Amino acid sequence: MDWEETVASVPLFKEIKNYQSCGEGILPSQELRHFVDNGVICSHREIEPEQIQPASIDLRLWDTAYRVRASFLPSKSTTLLNKATTNGLFDTKLDISEPTLLEPRAVYIIRLVESLALPSDVYGVANAKSTTGRLDIFTRLITEVGDEFERVPKGYRGDLYIQVVSRSFPILVRSGMKLNQLRLVRGRSNPVADSGLKELAKDDLLVFNEEPSSEQGDINRGLRITVDLKGTADSDIVAYEAKRYTQPVSLNQVQYYDPADFWSPIRKPEKGYIVLEPENFYLLASKQPVRVGPDHAAEMVPYDPTTGEFHVHYAGFFDPGFGYGVGGEIQGSKAVLEVRAHGMPVMLEDDQFVGRLNYYKMAATPDKVYGVSIGSSYQKQGLALSKQFKQSGFAEREKVMSTSDPDAMQGVPAKHSLTSRNEIKRRSDLGEDDSILDIAFPQKTSAITLQAKTRT
Repeated sequence: MDWEETVASVPLFKEIKNYQSCGEGILPSQELRHFVDNGVICSHREIEPEQIQPASIDLRLWDTAYRVRASFLPSKSTTLLNKATTNGLFDTKLDISEPTLLEPRAVYIIRLVESLALPSDVYGVANAKSTTGRLDIFTRLITEVGDEFERVPKGYRGDLYIQVVSRSFPILVRSGMKLNQLRLVRGRSNPVADSGLKELAKDDLLVFNEEPSSEQGDINRGLRITVDLKGTADSDIVAYEAKRYTQPVSLNQVQYYDPADFWSPIRKPEKGYIVLEPENFYLLASKQPVRVGPDHAAEMVPYDPTTGEFHVHYAGFFDPGFGYGVGGEIQGSKAVLEVRAHGMPVMLEDDQFVGRLNYYKMAATPDKVYGVSIGSSYQKQGLALSKQFKQSGFAEREKVMSTSDPDAMQGVPAKHSLTSRNEIKRRSDLGEDDSILDIAFPQKTSAITLQAKTRT
């Protein structure tokens, strides 16, 4: 079947009888499965169980991608493909049934495997998955006819597309990969008002503090999120800055890449602030250990003009159970902030306000919540890179750099060890001329040094 043709309009599964629909709000996992069974969510390929998240469904890439000359939206009078063809926007057609390179800062349009036949009272809201955002991959959902990104109107029937721009790294993608996710909402779903948030805060359902008398969250048009530049007892790394001109990142790899090849760590600043360079990409962590109870979902407000010239958090969805677990056993998880300064340097100070977290009522409590048991990658996280990178990468380097055990330093180049650099300076000051080679390359120089001393 050609990718421009409509995917299967016949449901893949037999309709479930006597299903009691949920009320108004964000639809939970069990109703999403019901929509799959009834053909409201359609797919030419069988929908995998792990695609159904507590409050959203992951969407998959189809077999064909188009590189386009510019980002664009269709209009209500024509389809996306017709508009692109008429305006000569299609540049290159790519077969992504095998791993395919997407170049940094190039714009691609990719059809999704899933399509929709929504009821008249249900609409959709899309966003990038957490891993996608942490890799600085900018995605936007596009409907067949429509004039908004990331929104699916009530009663929509048709195909779905995704616009993909990898802004930092070249990436390898293939069909079946999941870059974004879709929430479906019945009726109206407004953010919980501040009065309601204050009630949630009384039960530790927004942030977690060990001291019961301490502040349970700064609430003002949502939960205010601030940035952490103090670090932790385990690490003084407070941010990561994406490097340029790296090797491609294959999105299907897990715990594979050395983070030092792609990221520069930023350590706790002595003066209490860091300066974001224009158009560079950074990962930081929130000061607050965020919690989302099972009856709510949350979304980070992506941009607020009052916070200055920078964009915070591409991947804005927080599932029920994030930082909370099933029964409150988890004491919060930091929100990782995906930040880019626009046009000018921006100074960030510790505990500076950078955005808001809005909470929304679920239409019903989902039958599963965010966590390791359903394959969630970032529960109990601190400042965490995406799952493609080895979590122990920088931690192992820090351990080596701080060790004073001579045996542990064998074979470690001086530039990677503070202990080695200090020892080089000490011996050099004492006139021990052979010390630099001896320390930097102990195994290679020991025999040479011994021969020289024997001749002397």
